[in-house]
Amino acid sequence: MDLPRLGQEIERHPGRYGRTLYPKQMSRSKTTLAPLLNVRNGARAIDFYKAAFGATVIFSTPPESGSVVANLSINGADFWLADESPEHQNFSPETLNRSTVRLILTVDDPDAVFNRAVAAGGTVVWPIADQPYHWRVGRIADPFGHCWEIGKPIQA
Repeated sequence: MDLPRLGQEIERHPGRYGRTLYPKQMSRSKTTLAPLLNVRNGARAIDFYKAAFGATVIFSTPPESGSVVANLSINGADFWLADESPEHQNFSPETLNRSTVRLILTVDDPDAVFNRAVAAGGTVVWPIADQPYHWRVGRIADPFGHCWEIGKPIQA
């Protein structure tokens, strides 16, 4: 079966990873961009992001598939994660011993979210504080090596 076209009304089709996807839910009228984080343990990463940021799972491959690919959302901000697959040149920061991207999480109460992320297992890179560029922000590293800056703009 051919994949549905954007906006095409069909009931369902077999998903790439063995799940049923609903094209109506996937259609969007605007362009979006969402990061895909490579991790060593996708199931554990899902648990961390749920505990740290209150993330919800939009889509996830079934555990028996052997490799996790998941779409998560933090209050409407989507991101993806997947178990690393070196055979496809997808490496986690743990394997590379560095991260090449920072994620900026803008929230109403950065102090609460920052503290929740640390309590869930994040490591403080620099504590949350008011910055001279008019942001209240701090940085954590998650247990999988990804850096998250958690903050919000503040009045000058």
